[in-house]
Amino acid sequence: MIIIHAEMKVNREVEAEFLKSVQELIEASRAEAGNVSYKLLKDTDQDDTYLMIEQWKDQEAVAAHNASSHFQAFVAQAAKFLTAPLQAQAFAGQPISK
Repeated sequence: MIIIHAEMKVNREVEAEFLKSVQELIEASRAEAGNVSYKLLKDTDQDDTYLMIEQWKDQEAVAAHNASSHFQAFVAQAAKFLTAPLQAQAFAGQPISK
C-alpha cells in the first residue's frame, strides 16, 4: 500500500472555492479502482493548512491517479489556491493485524 500525505497552505480569500474544487477531486479519486482511502483534513494547529491523506493499492494506482483528468485539472488550478508549494510525502505501508 502507498500512503501519501499532501500538505496544502490555502489562501483564505479563496478557501471556499478551494473546498469546492478539492471536493470534486476527492469524489473522483475515491471512485478510482486502486484507491483505498482519500481524505482531506484541516490542521487545527496551523491556520489555512489542509492535509490530504491518500491510500492507494500500489504504485500503479498512484501513477494512474496522477495521470487522471480530475487530478490534472486540480493541479492546473492549484496555484490560485495555495500560498506555498504543496508538500507531499509518500510512504510504503502495510495494515497491522491486531
